[in-house]
Amino acid sequence: MGIFDFLSGEFIDVIHWTDDTRDTMVWRFEREDHEIKYGAKLTVREGQAAVFVHEGQLADTFMPGLYMLETNNMPILTTLQHWDHGFRSPFKSEVYFIATRRFTDLKWGTKNPIMIRDPEFGPTRVRAYGTYSVKVSDPGKFLVEIVGTDGEFTMDEISYQIRNIIVQAFSRIIASAAIPILDMAANTEELGRLLAGAISESIAAYGLELPELYIENISLPPAVEKALDERTSRGLVGSLDDHLRYKAAEAMGQPSSGAGQAMGMGLGAAMGMQMAGQTMGPWGARPVIEAASPPPPPVEHVWHIAKDGKTEGPFSKAEIGQRADKGSVDRETWVWTAGQDGWKRAEDTELAELFTVSPPPPPGS
Repeated sequence: MGIFDFLSGEFIDVIHWTDDTRDTMVWRFEREDHEIKYGAKLTVREGQAAVFVHEGQLADTFMPGLYMLETNNMPILTTLQHWDHGFRSPFKSEVYFIATRRFTDLKWGTKNPIMIRDPEFGPTRVRAYGTYSVKVSDPGKFLVEIVGTDGEFTMDEISYQIRNIIVQAFSRIIASAAIPILDMAANTEELGRLLAGAISESIAAYGLELPELYIENISLPPAVEKALDERTSRGLVGSLDDHLRYKAAEAMGQPSSGAGQAMGMGLGAAMGMQMAGQTMGPWGARPVIEAASPPPPPVEHVWHIAKDGKTEGPFSKAEIGQRADKGSVDRETWVWTAGQDGWKRAEDTELAELFTVSPPPPPGS
């Protein structure tokens, strides 16, 4: 065996990666001293990319396919290595395989409630959770910005950072969307698109993209949900009297035994008497006595005056009294009011009390 054959056997001839995990994003091809034979075969499968790092510099990126590692396939690495054409020698480079497929069914959620201003409920807090998928869009940038020299990088190492970006973007979008809480369930698809678009801009700097994001649920605090359920129940009940009658009949008609049946009968009887307007007294049921309504106030008459063949008025009783004080109306004045049988002198009507009776002469006169 010649020395050249010996050296050829010492270096790697085939470079490839078969991923048998579901969460590995980056895997470094391990070889002692990172020596790779010039002319070796590189196999990059679908859903992968291979990145060569030479002396700490990002050299070449290979997408899916079969490559012979020669000068015509490695222009950047050839420039860094200063190879002349036809020079065949091993080179030292690190090879990182990067999974470019989608990583799906990743979870996100708000750790703390988000304060928003709802047009109907006012200031309130909401929580949300859902799923998303992520994939590497730029293998070189992802390796430089996130992975570094990590020999085996998994999705768990970056999912926490992406979740933080999602929650931050969700807080901003949900606060500015001005969508009422009761309408959010009908707009989760639109919110998901807005959220995915905002997040994609942030993670593009890491060489990542967010193909899809789903909002599974937006929830309110328990106290607000309870109040909302009560409000909904009141709307479903309709008439309170009909509801009480239904509950009473249901309580009396349920098949039960012992104390449960007695309780149901007692509840039904109590509701029945309440609906009938009765209360329980010491000697049994007695009708509730309602307070009598006061009579309507008396209707004040208005008066007409006949003077010199002309009719004046109508005047109230108080206005007639003012005219009597001035002397323009006296006992002999003809007056008429609605319901009166013809014209009468003022002294023959209730207006007689307006005319002061002259006092008797003083004693000793």
